[in-house]
Amino acid sequence: MRLVVPASFLTLASLVFAEAASDVISLTAANFESSVNSEPLLLVEFFAPWCGHCKALAPHYEEAATTLKEKNIKLAKVDCVEEADLCQSKGIQGYPTLKVYRNGKDSEYNGPRKADGIVSYMVKQSLPAVSDVTADKHEEFTKADKIVAIAYLPSSTAAPAPEFSAAAEAHRDDYLFGIVTDQDVAAAAGVTPPAIVVYRSFDEPRTEYPYPVSGTNKKELEDWIAELAIPIIDEVNGETYGLYAKSGKPLAYLFIDPSKPEKDAQIELIKPVAKKYKSKVNFVWIDAVKYGDHGKALNLPDTNWPSFVVQDLDKQLKYPFDQTKAITTEAIGEFLESYVTGKLEPSLKSQPIPETQDEPVYTLVGKNFEEVVFDDSKDVFVEFYATWCGHCKRLKPTWDQLGEKYAAIKDKIVIAKFEVPENDLPPTVPFRISGFPTLKFKAAGSKEFVDYEGDRSLESLVSFVEANAKNSLEIPKAEPKADEPEAQKPVEKEAEGIHREEL
Repeated sequence: MRLVVPASFLTLASLVFAEAASDVISLTAANFESSVNSEPLLLVEFFAPWCGHCKALAPHYEEAATTLKEKNIKLAKVDCVEEADLCQSKGIQGYPTLKVYRNGKDSEYNGPRKADGIVSYMVKQSLPAVSDVTADKHEEFTKADKIVAIAYLPSSTAAPAPEFSAAAEAHRDDYLFGIVTDQDVAAAAGVTPPAIVVYRSFDEPRTEYPYPVSGTNKKELEDWIAELAIPIIDEVNGETYGLYAKSGKPLAYLFIDPSKPEKDAQIELIKPVAKKYKSKVNFVWIDAVKYGDHGKALNLPDTNWPSFVVQDLDKQLKYPFDQTKAITTEAIGEFLESYVTGKLEPSLKSQPIPETQDEPVYTLVGKNFEEVVFDDSKDVFVEFYATWCGHCKRLKPTWDQLGEKYAAIKDKIVIAKFEVPENDLPPTVPFRISGFPTLKFKAAGSKEFVDYEGDRSLESLVSFVEANAKNSLEIPKAEPKADEPEAQKPVEKEAEGIHREEL
């Protein structure tokens, strides 16, 4: 199981919509091929009526269909319970699955699942990667999406047109791209060619590329636009989390109750700090009521809102602001300064260290991880697990058997387990866990971790240990105890024999 988005973001509200007024086309086996083959652009949802995520998507899909109808872009759906054979033939394995069809050829839909996001995505799909923007369309085009990039050039082939087009092809799903070659249009826009301008529906509405455009390349343009695509501070949820995760920057959360009248004022307190540190940290606000569990995962134990925390997404380290202190612009500013200068220590969640370790499998927690795992005298094999993980539950008996096999040489090899949701890995650990169970081996005297990727039989696990361990794994033979019945039998026979001779 791979964790892509935090589980606390997966809850979406389900709304009821009227089937009778639907602008979504219903497709069946009888009309599917003729419909997708005849349309230059068509979005198709493959769904099941019982699917909760499909029910949540339904009203947004309906709203998008109504909006896109005016632009002559159609949305359709297939009921995979009624049309099971059709869905199987199209390789549908989960619900909802959305596909974009162009004259019968399909591609995966990689856009948002809210109405405005679906509209934006499909409008971009309907346009060429770079649109020619004329005088009568210029103003409308600059407002057609959240991010619109326009190159104002002397001609369609002048530098950096090829690099601009390459960036547009790579990001046609993300932003709108246009080109203006009419000098009068450029002059009316207050632009002196060659230039590239990004228009936004948030923050500063217009930003011009700050370097000479003639020498720029695709990568530089991509990085510049990606930086502008993230607001100074905006809401994060299941739809927008991926945007921040891809950026690679740490994420600063302001947890607030959006139903409170002071919500906007609380966001405004953070905005000056967000502006100052935007180049190094992304800032968001989050619905603390809906995503309270995510707050706990970020080591905010109390439901005391507003609260603030910085998360290093790459290393999965958390830096919560003291929940007993008031959130002010000055306090958060000092907190961020300490963070970006490396003066803050991360908050590490840990279960208590067990008082005894009587089981064959050693229980690791956050507080003893470094002491045990980085002990150079021992080989260490660790299972990283979650209690709710079905695969982990199935592995447990085998993992216990592995621990029992080496129980007599615990001074040489440690078979251990680490419950990831309840414990944080120290920052000295060179990896983070993204799925369960994950098995990693560290040989004695080494700092390198080796991933186990074989089957989960006892025989395969033992073979892996024997191939990677540095210490001797010879199990000492147990000496028979004097009071064991088997040890006394020969003596008894000898005594019996002596007694007979006496008779």
